[in-house]
Amino acid sequence: MKPSTPIKNRDVLMNQYAMIDGMLTISEAIAIAVEKKVSILVVNKRHEHDEYGMLLLSDIARKVLATNKSPERVNVYEIMIKPVMSVDAEMDIRYTARLFDQFQINKAPVVEHANIIGFVTYDDIVLKGMVTSA
Repeated sequence: MKPSTPIKNRDVLMNQYAMIDGMLTISEAIAIAVEKKVSILVVNKRHEHDEYGMLLLSDIARKVLATNKSPERVNVYEIMIKPVMSVDAEMDIRYTARLFDQFQINKAPVVEHANIIGFVTYDDIVLKGMVTSA
């Protein structure tokens, strides 16, 4: 029996995210999320030796709204997640699922040649990856 071809992160990734600058205010970041209809904002690198950051709407709710801070006075860099754990585009989704479980995360940027090409989530792994392999 021939082993099946592994399903890779590139096969299940989604592209619903927007790139932003870490110096933006939370209000400006929210406006971009609304305009682009995304819930994941990737904070661009400041230089070639920097790392990507990530801002989720849930981070804004927990770190700005719940703490009664002004979204006009808080910058993205103050509450973003950085560095972000990323996964390679060629990685088998089974290993991605194990990584998510080990580090208690549910989404990660998919990277190819040091650039983000999309995001993979548990939902993508199950709905796109497992259906394809069934």
